Amino acid sequence: MSKVIKVLHTEWSDGWGGQEIRIINEMIAVREQGVEVFLACRDHAIIKQKALENNIKVFTLPFRGNADFKTLLALKKLIKEYSIDIVNTHSGKDTWVGGFATKLAGAKFIRTRHLSNRIRSSRANFINELADYIFTTGESVRVNMIKYNRINPDKILSIPTGVDSDIFNPDKYDRDISRRKFNIEDDVICIGIVAVLRDSKRHDNFLKIALQLKQDFSDKKFKFLIVGEGPMKKKIEILISDLSLSNDVVMVGHIENVPELMKALDVFLFTADRREGVPQSVMQALLMDVNTVTTDDGSTGDLYCNNNFLISNSEYKNIYLNARIMIENLNNTLFLSKSREFVLDKFSKKTATKKILKVYKTLVK
Repeated sequence: MSKVIKVLHTEWSDGWGGQEIRIINEMIAVREQGVEVFLACRDHAIIKQKALENNIKVFTLPFRGNADFKTLLALKKLIKEYSIDIVNTHSGKDTWVGGFATKLAGAKFIRTRHLSNRIRSSRANFINELADYIFTTGESVRVNMIKYNRINPDKILSIPTGVDSDIFNPDKYDRDISRRKFNIEDDVICIGIVAVLRDSKRHDNFLKIALQLKQDFSDKKFKFLIVGEGPMKKKIEILISDLSLSNDVVMVGHIENVPELMKALDVFLFTADRREGVPQSVMQALLMDVNTVTTDDGSTGDLYCNNNFLISNSEYKNIYLNARIMIENLNNTLFLSKSREFVLDKFSKKTATKKILKVYKTLVK
């Protein structure tokens, strides 16, 4: 009988966005393949409740900073007590504490790098070099860590967040029913963004593009949906009012059934300008065969193949130009060239899980 691999994930973040969603989904996916999973996080973190809802064992620790020796010693004790094989860290603070605790406990240390901004190349910033393996969420992140952070190319792999293609399947949803649920009339062009309400997602540019499209296509009706929650909510609401878009923009909030929302859209517009890996929401839109306009932030370009969507840098004028082109071409299939097939092949949940399990087994062996 083969040994059951035990993996402890650590997460300092107290929010709920793409990074935290990936962690939970990844834990569930490998658990289905026989891995025993645990989570260490702060007591007030949203991920704690999400883990408990999915019957994942949770340990709460302070994670007060990079040199939190109390948390470090507590983690070391947990690793020993539960015979943890691998510790997978995710944010900066828990990576320093978790990495040292793992090394002291004699377990294997995996670092998952979710963000795409370059890590300082200073020799003092050495924690990633101590990892037995590194996962990145995009190819550009992997390349930068090899080039600027002295990471061994044999110990780092890009594994974009896997999307469940069974859930994000356009054939499972009826467009008319979906549009009725979100109060979208038949003659309305519906444009949406699904993203945590953080400044890096540039909802301000999304709204400026909304205003410009209304002005330039005065003969058409539009509705703009902003899906998600986050710290920028109040500022976005104020900007909607300042731009006189209150009748055109709907703050949907957090929703569980994202595929249903995607089915209702005519265009998915993603305006982030920093720190993305391969954005989950862009993958989801492509799996749902939604016309997509996005920035090239982070590793978004990994999803581009055969003109399957429109991509530009994060300059407002360039995003707007592509949004305009998309609106002018809604009635043809120019930008839907095998989007779903490409994402299924490279970025599905099954593909990501296989890659992760292979690394787990290699490290434990």
